[in-house]
Amino acid sequence: MKFFPAILFIFACFISNAQTSTEELQHTIDSIFKITQGDFAIAFKDLSEEKNSIFINHHEDFHAASTMKTPVMIEVFKQASAGKFALQDSLIVKNQFKSILDGSSYSLELGRDSGEHLYEQIGQKRSIEDLVTDMIIYSSNLATNIIIELVDAKNVNKTMRNLDAKNINVLRGVEDMKAYEAGLSNSTTAYDLMLIFEDLATGNAVNPEADEKMLNILRQQKHTDLIPHLLPKNLKIANKTGWITGVHHDSALVELPDERKYVLVLLSKNMEDMDTGTKMLNQVSKMIYEHVK
Repeated sequence: MKFFPAILFIFACFISNAQTSTEELQHTIDSIFKITQGDFAIAFKDLSEEKNSIFINHHEDFHAASTMKTPVMIEVFKQASAGKFALQDSLIVKNQFKSILDGSSYSLELGRDSGEHLYEQIGQKRSIEDLVTDMIIYSSNLATNIIIELVDAKNVNKTMRNLDAKNINVLRGVEDMKAYEAGLSNSTTAYDLMLIFEDLATGNAVNPEADEKMLNILRQQKHTDLIPHLLPKNLKIANKTGWITGVHHDSALVELPDERKYVLVLLSKNMEDMDTGTKMLNQVSKMIYEHVK
């Protein structure tokens, strides 16, 4: 039997016991995952207390959806720091790209993209930094494809391997349907996303200055319906979501008022009821916060 009232009951039992250990919390979350339709993963790490961590299905592969845009952003800042271009350099906004399968041309559909305002600027110039910001905070697919064409997906993967994220695979831009139908999709694990958010938090993704700029972009996130949804508004949260049919992900660095920080990644797939699955993940995020604070 898999339904949301059971999740609420488990959550109520959890918050009534403020002394719940990390091991007990992991067991509780695992139980919630098992009674909810779909497949789920969590990677949680308290950056001030390394032993305070939770991993469930953390090495399982998931379609990355838009969580792959964080690795792309890291590659942009890496190349900018190496002097390949400046973040204020401009690119032409266009809507024509080449499939990685056969080089054929394809365009993005306005109705499938949450960064709609960028389509009004096709043919105009936008700075690389502005495009990266649109890619992250609005999850603009159009901005993403323009940026991936600039930095090359292969370079994104090389950088991920250098950060020890061995299972993030950024193969292509968004809506390359020929590649998708051939089974060529971007993928990730909860553990690898946790690693790169930890690197951003500690200044090890590119360098401390670049990493803080990236976190400031992530903190402007417009899509806050998963990890941040039930959390207090006084927290600093840098997050990137991802969603497609049956999938809803979020990856975040959460900073408490006392400056303690934790990384939380929640991944899902095969969800038939997206609303119930999302509400469950909202509750898990709140449980993690209650445990850390």
